[in-house]
Amino acid sequence: MRKLNNDERASLSAQGCTAEDWDMIQVADDFRPVHIHNVQFYGRVSLGVFEKEIEVSEGFLKHAGIRNATLRNTSVGDNCLIERIGNFINNYAIGHDTVITNVSTIETTSDATFGEGTMISVLSEAGPENLILYSGLTSQIAALMVGYEEDRAFSEMLLSIIRDEIARRKPSGSIGSHVRIQNTQEVRNCLISDDCLIEGATRLYNCSLRSDKDAPVRVGSGAICEDSIIFSGSNILNSSKLQRCFVGEACTITNGFTAEASVFFNNCYMANGEACAAFCGPFTASHHKSSLLIGSMFSFYNAGSNTNFSNHAYKMGPLHYGTLERGVKTASGAYILMPAKIGQFSVCFGKLMYHPDTRKLPFSYIISYNDEHMLVPGRNLTTVGLYRDIRKWPKRDKRTGAARHSLVNFDWLSPFSVGRIMTAKRTLEDLRRVSGDRVQSYNFQDYVIRASSLEKGIKYYDIALRIYMGAVMKRHDLSRPRSDVGKGKWSDLSGLLIPQSEEQRIVEEVKNGIITSTQQIVDRLHYAHDHYAEYRWAWSYRLICEYYDVEEITPQLAQRVHEDYVQARRAWIAEIRKDAVKEFELGDVPRETLDSFLSDLDKEVEYENIKKYNM
Repeated sequence: MRKLNNDERASLSAQGCTAEDWDMIQVADDFRPVHIHNVQFYGRVSLGVFEKEIEVSEGFLKHAGIRNATLRNTSVGDNCLIERIGNFINNYAIGHDTVITNVSTIETTSDATFGEGTMISVLSEAGPENLILYSGLTSQIAALMVGYEEDRAFSEMLLSIIRDEIARRKPSGSIGSHVRIQNTQEVRNCLISDDCLIEGATRLYNCSLRSDKDAPVRVGSGAICEDSIIFSGSNILNSSKLQRCFVGEACTITNGFTAEASVFFNNCYMANGEACAAFCGPFTASHHKSSLLIGSMFSFYNAGSNTNFSNHAYKMGPLHYGTLERGVKTASGAYILMPAKIGQFSVCFGKLMYHPDTRKLPFSYIISYNDEHMLVPGRNLTTVGLYRDIRKWPKRDKRTGAARHSLVNFDWLSPFSVGRIMTAKRTLEDLRRVSGDRVQSYNFQDYVIRASSLEKGIKYYDIALRIYMGAVMKRHDLSRPRSDVGKGKWSDLSGLLIPQSEEQRIVEEVKNGIITSTQQIVDRLHYAHDHYAEYRWAWSYRLICEYYDVEEITPQLAQRVHEDYVQARRAWIAEIRKDAVKEFELGDVPRETLDSFLSDLDKEVEYENIKKYNM
């Protein structure tokens, strides 16, 4: 860089430019002033070269340059187009090939944190702040923060690690290369990385937009984002509003959705409704204007229209919260009074007022209308909805390879879910044993299970067990597991399926100072994710031996397991076929849709004998 020469100063003055001090302006060696018009310079300003034409709309080219703007303490890279700045750009470093047009104010002040270090209260809306926002946050680290918030030693150590890392970075105001900021009112105290697109936004305040070239961040018309961090591939569009939120990779928040003190991780889709103190794990979706997600933890969740969660059960304030485990759905008009815990892949209907805890009975229908409170165990195992869901999620992962920060394991039958299925089967068998098999119904908490539903539930759970054992057997040789890791209980850590022993090991190593950085936590989680198949086999080997009452798996037993698997899988497909035909007979499904679905079901037999070893 060099200072302006006398001819360049004269040219700039003739083109309507002024400077508080011409000696404070530095330019690139090849700088030419021809494309700088009506610009006021204050403080230290550095300018690159302006040699290219830039496409501002399809087929519409404008030459790079700066026109009608005020710059203070700002550096501008090569071949940027900056024009029609209503107020000023202050304290910013701007990269190359960036377009900033028709913007009121872009400024960084001395108190900027760019959203880093913001503390929020997730789940318990009025409770203590339990989650810190920072640019390295993943769904797994967030789940550890929230899940172990009562372990003060862990919480304090983890917060200390994160705050130290934030302090060491000490970023300043910057706008990256290939960024577009157009028709926007205010950008203040924001870090905007390469390739972001901000068009028509109302206000961005104290935010970090972390983009990737193949997965840009988009902030659109009318959007307001405050004290938030937004990650690669995510879209904040159509007058949506975020306050103190984290938005992970490949999320869409649109159509006036409002969110406060909430986190959204990969592939969430939020439209029209509202979220407050919500932990939205992978693939959480809410499409409807009247839906409120509050004080709850979700993953792979779909909210029906007019879904409402109440976290204000008594008079002490909004302190209550709950968990909807992986794959839960709420039907239109559903209402759940917190605290509540809903088991995996269940469907909730009506007004659930009695703080249900159905973790022991996953894949269930939970129904509450008027004075009728019913539970149909295992019913969702055999529905078209579940069949479609478990196949659509992997296909809907919009993340690019470089933007996969949070970990996701798509197995719907896993040591975690099948462990719960085993518990469910025993729970139903215990109810039948205690109350007898000649009664019309059984009681589970405040819900009634009809005798026929209980018998079908036992049947469905057993089908799922046999499908799981056969599917795992096809992926492994028959040798005993090489490690004991995975034999115990498992967790679903917001998308990551992990043995509880490994999760607890991470927690203890943070507490004891063995883990001293968030990258080490990420590495441990990745290691567990990469060794999932090995850990799953350790758990599954023991399950198969217990189920068939043997000491080891022999080729003869493997053949029996496979035969049971084929039989169970065909029974499962037959039940799904019946469910599809039943829906068609209601008159709302076109014949071609049904025929296409049944054709796909018919192809399921092709997978019965395919072996795929992954160990």
